[in-house]
Amino acid sequence: MLTMDLLRHGALEGGVKYRGHVDDPLTFEGRQQMNRAWSRLSKEIDLIISSPLSRCAEAAQAWASEAGITCILEPRVAEMFYGEWEGKTIAQISQQDPEMLELWRKNPEGMRPPGGESPEELRKRISLWWHETCELYPNKHILLVGHSGSLRMLISHILAAPIKTTRQMHMPYACWSRISHQNEQNSLHFHNAP
Repeated sequence: MLTMDLLRHGALEGGVKYRGHVDDPLTFEGRQQMNRAWSRLSKEIDLIISSPLSRCAEAAQAWASEAGITCILEPRVAEMFYGEWEGKTIAQISQQDPEMLELWRKNPEGMRPPGGESPEELRKRISLWWHETCELYPNKHILLVGHSGSLRMLISHILAAPIKTTRQMHMPYACWSRISHQNEQNSLHFHNAP
C-alpha cells in the first residue's frame, strides 16, 4: 500500500492572499506549525515530495536532510496559478470583479482567474502526478508538502468528487491529512488531524 500524508504549509508573511506562485516566506509561527506536524510523522516517512515554492520546500528539504531520506521537488504539486489575482487579497480582487470572485468562491468549475489556470487544469496535473506516483512508489510512506488549492484538489480526486467539493474542505495552515492507494483503490483515512 502507498500511504501519503498531506501537509499544507504554515502561516505566511503578509496575511491571507491569493498567492499562487507568489513565494512569500513563512512566519516564525508558520514554520513552528509545520515542525509540530513533522515531529509526529518523522519516524514513519520514507520519502518527502514537496512543491518547489519555498514556503513548502525549505522545511521539506531540512526534514529530509535531518531524517536521511530523499526530498523531491515536484512542480506538478505547486499551487494553482492565479494569473492577475496573484498576490492580491480578497478585498482587492473583489474591487475589480466582485461577481466573478463570489462565483469562484462558491463553485469554480468551468471558470478561470484572468490569465490564470483553471481548476480543471489543476485537477488534470494533480491526478496525472498521483497516478504516476502510485506506480513508482507502491509500498512507500510519503509526505507531500503542498498548498491549500493543490491538496484540496488531490483529496477531491481521491474521493472521485466534483471540483465544487474543494470549497467544502476546511484546510487551515499546517493541515495534516492522510490518503492511500492499494489494489487500484484510493482512500482518504483522515483530514485535518488535531
